[in-house]
Amino acid sequence: MISNIWTGTKVRLRSVLSSDWEKYHNNDYDSECERLCDVIHFPRSEEGTKLWAEHQSSKTPDGDNYMFAIETLDGELVGGINAHSCDSRNGTFKYGIGIFREHWRKGYASEAVKLLLRYYFEELRYHKVTANIYAFNDSSIAIHESLGFKQEGRLRKMIFTNGKHFDELIYGLLNSEYEELNR
Repeated sequence: MISNIWTGTKVRLRSVLSSDWEKYHNNDYDSECERLCDVIHFPRSEEGTKLWAEHQSSKTPDGDNYMFAIETLDGELVGGINAHSCDSRNGTFKYGIGIFREHWRKGYASEAVKLLLRYYFEELRYHKVTANIYAFNDSSIAIHESLGFKQEGRLRKMIFTNGKHFDELIYGLLNSEYEELNR
């Protein structure tokens, strides 16, 4: 059996394809999902989403910064995860993840994070990962804590959405903690 570092037991990470545009476009209409992942953006036309997907599909990594699509093992697109703010000098990086609503609570997010961590820690020699999580995103907090992340900080009233200000939580995981959890 062939082993692939990008494949888990539920999902695989792959590049974004231009044909993914429609799933991403439909997800743009889920304001709650957008709010949990980032911010609610201005509406984007179908043509705009097609251009975005085409651009993503032809992009090469910017250093170690990269946007991955998350798909099930039978090829259904379920979300995306992106590594960003990669600092190879200091060995740190951040990431963001979004799973389309109809695929919540199936273990896809936690497995996608594990696949990303495995690559960045075991192949690229990164030392630490950080995730910024909105204080109202209970599911993301639970996933990160179950993966061994530690809350390292709280930025008070940093996020404004839905008419209110919310705290932003900073979670971190060291490579040594990752290794301990994966023995």
